[in-house]
Amino acid sequence: MKVLMFTWHPETFIHFLNTVNPDVTSVLMLLACGGSILGLLRFFGLQGLYTFMIVAVICGNIQVLKAVKFSYFPEPIALGTIVFAATYLCTDIMTEYYGQACARRGVWLSFVGMLISTSFMLLTLGWPPVDESFVGESADKFRAAHEAMHILFSPGPAIFFASLSAYLISQYNDIWIFHMIGKLTNGRMLWLRTNIATMLSAFVDNTIFGVLAWIVFASKPMDFHTFIFSYIFGTYIFRLILSILNTPIMYLSRYCLPVSRALIP
Repeated sequence: MKVLMFTWHPETFIHFLNTVNPDVTSVLMLLACGGSILGLLRFFGLQGLYTFMIVAVICGNIQVLKAVKFSYFPEPIALGTIVFAATYLCTDIMTEYYGQACARRGVWLSFVGMLISTSFMLLTLGWPPVDESFVGESADKFRAAHEAMHILFSPGPAIFFASLSAYLISQYNDIWIFHMIGKLTNGRMLWLRTNIATMLSAFVDNTIFGVLAWIVFASKPMDFHTFIFSYIFGTYIFRLILSILNTPIMYLSRYCLPVSRALIP
């Protein structure tokens, strides 16, 4: 009797996704981020949101090295926008239900995670790859893995310091604006403070990060046209759209609070 075995082939899955419209893949990423936030909030509470922010900052700093052509914009747009936008949603949820201090702690924890992961990967690159005296399929894969890691993580320090400056300033700005509008509206119009805080903070983040990462800290400054249209306006338009799409998740978060927080007025 034959036993049917399921074999996972990631290359096949990646090839399939490459045939899908990038806009559709973006929707899948948005749903994955929103679902992760709500699920982690429900089962782990504040610690779950901290976990998401740490993972999102690390992944976003890797994704930003890749650009994709979308249907709504003529120039390729750097990735990382969706997961970074989700971190602002996290801090808004924290500010709303747990307070500003917890939101600020989430910002710092995410960057500690980024710092540790960057340090680990730089030390990993410090080990020399298997040299040419070793032959065979395994040796080739080890050398290819080293080169892939070098491409992904050698920009790490510059990306990290650019992100640190931009992310801290913009996230503190987001928390402050969200809290201020909440006080002015007596806790009403959640959609208004969520969108205004995120939209203003996103512009601050885009501008500071773009200038530092691709011009100031870059070994070869990016050409002005690509910088403005791919890394400033392109990603900012994307983030404005994401801010609106994330609004329902902000409202759903109330129903995903752990039992101990579910009765917050």
